[in-house]
Amino acid sequence: MATLLGWVATQSLLAQTKMSAQQPALADRDVPVLVRGALRFRDLNRDGRLSPFEDWRLSPARRAADLTRRLTLPEKAGTMVHDAAPLQAGGKGYDLAAATSLIAHQHVTSVITRLAIPGRALAEQNNALQAIAAQARIAIPLTISTDPRHHFQALDGASVAAVGFSKWPETTGFAAIGDTALVERFADIARQEYRAAGIQQTLSPMADLATEPRWSRINGTFGEDPALVSRLVGAYVRGFQHGRSGLARDGVSAVVKHWVGYGASDKGYDGHNWYGRHASLNEHTLRLHADAFRGAFAAGVTGVMPTYAILKISGQSGQRFPAVGTAFSRHVLTDLLRKRYGFTGIILSDWGVTKDCGAICRDGFPQGVVPSRDGYSTAWGMEDASPLDRFVAGIQAGVNQFGGVSDSSPIVEAVRQGRLPEARIDASVKRILELKFRLGLFENPYVDPAAAQTIVGAPAFQAEGLKAQSRALTVLKAGKLLPVVPGTKVYLSGISAAVAQAYKLVPVARPEDADIALVRMVAPWRSEHPQYFYGAKQHEGSLAWADDDPALVSLSAIAAKVPTIAVVYLDRPAILTPVAAISRGLIANFGASDQALLATLTGKVPPEGRLPFEIPSSEAAVSKQASDVPSDSERPLYPIGYGLTLSGMPLPARKGN
Repeated sequence: MATLLGWVATQSLLAQTKMSAQQPALADRDVPVLVRGALRFRDLNRDGRLSPFEDWRLSPARRAADLTRRLTLPEKAGTMVHDAAPLQAGGKGYDLAAATSLIAHQHVTSVITRLAIPGRALAEQNNALQAIAAQARIAIPLTISTDPRHHFQALDGASVAAVGFSKWPETTGFAAIGDTALVERFADIARQEYRAAGIQQTLSPMADLATEPRWSRINGTFGEDPALVSRLVGAYVRGFQHGRSGLARDGVSAVVKHWVGYGASDKGYDGHNWYGRHASLNEHTLRLHADAFRGAFAAGVTGVMPTYAILKISGQSGQRFPAVGTAFSRHVLTDLLRKRYGFTGIILSDWGVTKDCGAICRDGFPQGVVPSRDGYSTAWGMEDASPLDRFVAGIQAGVNQFGGVSDSSPIVEAVRQGRLPEARIDASVKRILELKFRLGLFENPYVDPAAAQTIVGAPAFQAEGLKAQSRALTVLKAGKLLPVVPGTKVYLSGISAAVAQAYKLVPVARPEDADIALVRMVAPWRSEHPQYFYGAKQHEGSLAWADDDPALVSLSAIAAKVPTIAVVYLDRPAILTPVAAISRGLIANFGASDQALLATLTGKVPPEGRLPFEIPSSEAAVSKQASDVPSDSERPLYPIGYGLTLSGMPLPARKGN
């Protein structure tokens, strides 16, 4: 009986550790290849022997465990940081000398790329980074990540310009359409483009609930309906990871963010800034914001990024939330994320949580000085601690990898001082390495630049993105002006005359000579903190147009002469009350080119958009609403889910998807 049980146990272990014996394609450059019978393996440590971590027949977990035990403590520590790949001046390529220092000397094996260049060039640049990594003592391939780069808005630290890639509506636009299959299709296309360009990890999606309408990060969310957000982030993860319940070998590792409550930021001030370091919730709304992540967890998302915010939780359990950012909160990362929600993947901190926060970080730059990244930090609640203390606090809270830092020596020092057990470091390193094995990077981290040129931004992908832009347009007021028929004389503001002519419209030079006017606008914003690097860039503050705002004055002058349709880009809600009063037609735009816009206005692609958040009626209503509660402003101008057909009828009820 004992022998039988032993045989069963052995077979079970083999099933857990053995993978398919089918020969994968191997990179045959930079690293010797071992031949064992008909099979080939990369000799990643160049010792002439087939080590378990080099054996692609073994499971990723087994290989990661074997490799971890072979690493030095500094190499392990380097695995636990995730910095930006250094750029040349002008941003057209990597600074390979600086990258060599980062990868070869500081042992960094995860980098974010912020290059905004065409697919072939990006593939060549990423291959150059992988070639540097291949020269290390053990050739550990890089995991190259990116912020989203398929949309209209690009903001340093949040998104990248869609140079060369297919272009789609903002994430809020996908929420406006509400089509799960479309989100999964988009993510699958983006997966193909990323892998072709040598990118294996996406720092997305955002599962944050956009409950505070003044918040500057809303355009990256799926809105403020918790059920819709959960459903769509699940589809997003499945598409990127190319698996129904986890990561496929040809997938892109997804990192869902920002756990948890980021969308409840006080007054909408962003957590990149010292003045925006707090978010206020209660026990019920905390669960509401956390539950929005369930779709990503069900899809087997590989990573979670915590929010910067210090959570201020009202209610009896508030004492469990010390006044520190979530990267330093064991209750938020271990008790809530790991234990209550069952997450088993990598926890990657957001950028800058271990850096010093001095006077510039807290007070901004002096008047007359252009804000820069100097002094940038997000070590909220631990501003006065040492870097070593911050690393220790983060690791003890549950962080596996730290973003925006290359110097991992404090981790080494913490272990040598006995403040952290090396076993805790090993546990994080195994998680990070296992992900690389699952992605097949140890067999071949390189990509084909010629294939990247064909795949990235392929015409078929561009066409699908363009149609999605049109579908996301949300009609709030039709005014019996739609659809616009061929031959209509149009006065255009912010719209290409050539594109209008392509749709058989007749542009005219003066409003009074037109049948209708089409006017593009953007949601208003006025930075209240221009002395801060991010405060100067982010759209914060009031959602209302000033009475003398040039865009509003111009709209009023045009509308006085001709029936006018206003098309407003909403990167966050705006108080559209004066625009709705002035214009005959009103369209909400969540990222649409002129071609996509006119395809919808002329009836070629019917609009399907419904508001993914409510539109408040006044600043007073905004100031009264709670930052953590969805759709709670007083008498909103347009409720969440509002949307019309071109004829002005309510859109039909959505089918379950």
